[in-house]
Amino acid sequence: MLEARSVAVVGASARPGSFGNQLLTQLLQGGYRGAVHPVNPRYREVLGLPCHPSLEEAPGPVDLAVLAVPNAALEAQLAAAAAGGVPAAVIFASCQDPVPPPAGEPSLAERLRRIALDAGMAVCGGNGMGFFNLNHSLRVCGYPEPAGLPCGPVAVVSHSGSVFSALLHNDRGLRFNLVVSAGMELVTTAAAYLDHAVELPSTRVVALFLETVREPAAFRVALAKAAERGVHVVALKVGRGQAAGELVAAHSGALAGEDGAYQALFDAYGVARVRSLDELADTCELLTAGRRAFPGGLAAIHDSGGERAHLMDLAEELAVPLARLSEATRARLTAVLEPGLPATNPLDAWGTGNDADEIFAACIRALLDDPDTGALAIALDLTTEPTPETSWTGLAIQAAAATTKPVAVLGNLASAVDRDDAARLRAAGVPVLEGTATGLAALGHLLARRDYLAHPPPAAARPAPAAPARASGGGAAEVRDRWRTRLANPRPLGEVEALAMLADWGVPVVAAEEAASLDDAVAAAGRVGWPVALKTAAPGVRHKSGVGGVRLGLAGPEQLAAAYADLSGRLGPRVVVAGMAAGGVELALGVVRDPQFGPLVMVAAGGVLVEVLRDRRFALPPVDARTARSTLDRLAVRPLLDGAGASGAPADLDAVAGAVVALSVLAVDLGDLLVAVDVNPLVAGPDGCVAVDALVVRAPA
Repeated sequence: MLEARSVAVVGASARPGSFGNQLLTQLLQGGYRGAVHPVNPRYREVLGLPCHPSLEEAPGPVDLAVLAVPNAALEAQLAAAAAGGVPAAVIFASCQDPVPPPAGEPSLAERLRRIALDAGMAVCGGNGMGFFNLNHSLRVCGYPEPAGLPCGPVAVVSHSGSVFSALLHNDRGLRFNLVVSAGMELVTTAAAYLDHAVELPSTRVVALFLETVREPAAFRVALAKAAERGVHVVALKVGRGQAAGELVAAHSGALAGEDGAYQALFDAYGVARVRSLDELADTCELLTAGRRAFPGGLAAIHDSGGERAHLMDLAEELAVPLARLSEATRARLTAVLEPGLPATNPLDAWGTGNDADEIFAACIRALLDDPDTGALAIALDLTTEPTPETSWTGLAIQAAAATTKPVAVLGNLASAVDRDDAARLRAAGVPVLEGTATGLAALGHLLARRDYLAHPPPAAARPAPAAPARASGGGAAEVRDRWRTRLANPRPLGEVEALAMLADWGVPVVAAEEAASLDDAVAAAGRVGWPVALKTAAPGVRHKSGVGGVRLGLAGPEQLAAAYADLSGRLGPRVVVAGMAAGGVELALGVVRDPQFGPLVMVAAGGVLVEVLRDRRFALPPVDARTARSTLDRLAVRPLLDGAGASGAPADLDAVAGAVVALSVLAVDLGDLLVAVDVNPLVAGPDGCVAVDALVVRAPA
């Protein structure tokens, strides 16, 4: 399809401005060298080419049938292509029935899909804008797009036709080898386009605009291939607030339904996730420059104190690490800066303006020489310069030429960037990032990409099997098999059983026993050890605190008796008696099975904050200790772990990471039989961590 040697345009038209005319015109004017066969019974000739009354009468083999016809003609024309052995088609129409079919009858889209699948056809669309393969000068699009587009290193796969067109019209020098408007993906999906793009030798970056992923397993394989080949992937995923209702049985499920799977997927494969089209464009431009960030953080030089402060605010908000300058570098800066300008990073080097070029050149050299500078941003407004060769533009080009570290010009206001100066910089290989926030985010992605390449998650770099042949890590094969048998039983798991499951995979848990009477509860407390927690074990109660079903810190039989009388009177006689955990920071861990991507591991702020703060991260299991630590590091409550408990001593992060790793192995071993697992809270203190409460929701048989 994407490299067709011959194309039949069904619905080609001689009428100027019509869709069929624009499509054929664009195909011919784009320089396509293959055979082109217009098809339309109304004409004998279109744009100087013989026009054939039907697809069957087009001469020679046809690789691609481009269906420039309305919905009413789609089924007949796709069937004709299938009957003629055409291996691929492009559909632009919406594939909607003019009148809904009778109940039980397939829709037009379903009938088209079946025709293509039965014939083994690849189909682009419908309801899309086609594709451009600029490597082959193959432009299959019936809408006006720029002429003379040169080939470049960026491939684009978009579910939005408008984004497809907007990127083709960019005036910043982004150049493409392949741009696909995937549309509704009747047959061929983003996974296939991504896989093809990664295979192209000219591809350095793949930009994705995604609404959903229709072939999750194939998509993961394509992302793994991109990671293995060093191809950058930049993704803008829309619809992040659409919760998956079937997952709300547990806290982890409710949180994952808001996009946790995509977050975990992109983290696992080093995908740069962007929040806007401008950030996507800045990130693609920076990554195509080809320079990998050095160790350290970002250094930035400004000609404005206010814009310097603005960048500092954004760097904190976006979690972009800044370089920590050495004393030697500070001394070099102090020696050339005008009085009153502090030698800091980010650096405002503008004083009176006297000898500014010399001062900036010296400061740039000092910043680049600092061992903690991983990349440099020359942050300015890039307004029109009278002598760009000797001013900011020239300084940036000289700086980039003198180092192998990434150097980018960061224009603070996109609408103020002088296009000629920007073109000079880009021609010299210096990326121009258009906007403080989007450019800074792009530089953050560059630094994150360096970290991913240095330490990729080894197990998550390939899709995990749905049902592993044997357990790994904490769960021995017989333990795994025993729990798989238990989960196949429809009887719900209570808290004590849930804690026992976690313990079998190496997650530390409190001692806990069930009881159905006060005497049994007192005896259990003696074995567990005072003080204890008393919790309802009433059937159907998943979140005990929500019904007032938890009493903590019971120091003896009298307190236990009072608490038991209250709980049993309101919620029934069945209770859990559990040991009390030492003080510390409350976290939440979880496992949830995403409908698309399978089991996910969650790390979050715990206790009552799990859904209030919604401070959580997800990872594709299994994870290693490094991935577990980095996932914890991205929580907003992470600083609390540096001073946990009443003593103010830091929590044992290795123990917490170990619990995350253990839970991730459980997710691989049992995930296909689970809807969700909640561990809330997991109390983390200086002497380790312990799961205090657990909930397991088994998958329906």
